[in-house]
Amino acid sequence: MPPEPEQPERYDFEYKRNGTVNLFACFQPLAGWRHIEVTERRTKADFALQMKNLVDVCYQEADIIRLVVDNLNIHTPSALYEVFPPEEARRIIQKLEFHYTPKHASWLNQVEIELSVLSRQCLERRIPNTETLTSEIAAWEKKRNQQKASVYWGFQTKDARRKMQRLYPNLT
Repeated sequence: MPPEPEQPERYDFEYKRNGTVNLFACFQPLAGWRHIEVTERRTKADFALQMKNLVDVCYQEADIIRLVVDNLNIHTPSALYEVFPPEEARRIIQKLEFHYTPKHASWLNQVEIELSVLSRQCLERRIPNTETLTSEIAAWEKKRNQQKASVYWGFQTKDARRKMQRLYPNLT
């Protein structure tokens, strides 16, 4: 529509979405280590491949890897059995110990804080393609790992018992 008299010409901006990607994040807060993997999708197969990488590359010397994950339907040991032969799935799962955040409480997962930092420091603008995104995240990750940056976690067990009384039995 033409502008009103004595009004400047205006342009309507239409947001054009160029696609989406998924970010898988691994975070070891006490060591100040993180790894972010950019994937095209977020499927059980993608999750299973991330778990295999965690076991075989990132923590190959570890006896047990404790995972804190939310209740997303792909965050299950069964995802590995859907992707790998049973022997391989079992080998990977034996090194993983799953801990699930309560429903509607993914904020208890420290990696969510780290993803918030990533978002503020690296993703606050439009990124034109997956290659650029992957490169920028890798640079951010490298810098944060060199700094051994961690998160301040002030949420204590007593706070959890108070905030989520229905989930914790009264021990007194």
